[in-house]
Amino acid sequence: MTNTALLSPHSLGSLQLPNRIVMAPMTRFRADEDGTPLRIVADYYAQRASSALIITEGIWPSRRGQSGWRIPGLETQAHVAGWRQVTAAVHGAGGRIFAQLMHGGRKGHPLGRIDGSVPAGPSAVPEPEPVYVRGGDKAQPVVPRVMSRADIRTALDDYASAARHAIEAGFDGVELHGANSYLIHQFLADNTNLRKDAYGGSITNRIRFAVEAVEAVAGAIGAERTALRVSPGNPQFGMSEADPAPLYRALVDALGNAGLAYLHLTDNDVYPALDDLRPRWPGLLIANVGENREATTREAGEQVLQEGRADLVSYGRAFIANPDLPRRFATGAPLNIVDGRHLYTHGAEGYTDYPLTRSLQNDLTSDGIGVRYTPYNCVVG
Repeated sequence: MTNTALLSPHSLGSLQLPNRIVMAPMTRFRADEDGTPLRIVADYYAQRASSALIITEGIWPSRRGQSGWRIPGLETQAHVAGWRQVTAAVHGAGGRIFAQLMHGGRKGHPLGRIDGSVPAGPSAVPEPEPVYVRGGDKAQPVVPRVMSRADIRTALDDYASAARHAIEAGFDGVELHGANSYLIHQFLADNTNLRKDAYGGSITNRIRFAVEAVEAVAGAIGAERTALRVSPGNPQFGMSEADPAPLYRALVDALGNAGLAYLHLTDNDVYPALDDLRPRWPGLLIANVGENREATTREAGEQVLQEGRADLVSYGRAFIANPDLPRRFATGAPLNIVDGRHLYTHGAEGYTDYPLTRSLQNDLTSDGIGVRYTPYNCVVG
């Protein structure tokens, strides 16, 4: 295969990226019951270190934001130590990794939270679907508490604290999860934010929490290590945004001069967010075009880059089954199929046992941290 846009190098601040293929954040439930990532998490991410950038699964910033059982956290020193093994493994393999901070807001259940508390969100609007609790079971959602102004301040402080822990753990930066029905998205969406105070009602008020969360994290670790993911018009988990364009234009405009590392933007069939918001965003933009659609192909990623709608493209499902995805794209090797039976289990099966292309298998080495790979440049031509 000749040199292509996906396989060409790029930069992210001071980070030099060997290609433009980003590993998207994906929940996999491989944490201990206290939220510490399991040992195999280091292997999993190190296997995928040939990507331009790894964005981790969503990590709760404090137990107040825990959305499900055995989802990892970044609240305690045990969490920091666990993630330090992960970042050391990724960096040892030549990779780059951001932590995604994911506050659940209304998501969660007393039976699936370490402290047994009722979750809190912008308004008393429960999730419409069952949620994961202890033992991998599901339970009917509870009505969340309405966040007070003090709760909002605490959530912002939790984001900042977790961001500092992320840097302490060796992450290259932090992505705030403002998409897919989590707390920031709940403040943005029509049906989950029914507030009448300074955080609800008008567009200016509804974007306030997102802007303040970004400011809190940027103030803690620097704007150049802070990023935001949003999914305008995403209907997952019962979210509703009747007219997302004015809201997200205002949000992008409010953050455009903040000097952030990047904006991670999910496209939508109803609202073409990339076409609408790319011209308004002055910095680096990562596009995700597979949300609620077929998994993103190499050709789809190439098209996004060639049309100038993004600088990098994130891949989710393809990275689950293909730890060496950039090399497969470079060589034209076939892709492995995702083992759907083990997506949300807690062991190595369907997690770190996917086969590699033969050339990469020959580069396999091992050390005291876990599996790692000799770094390689995926640019070909």
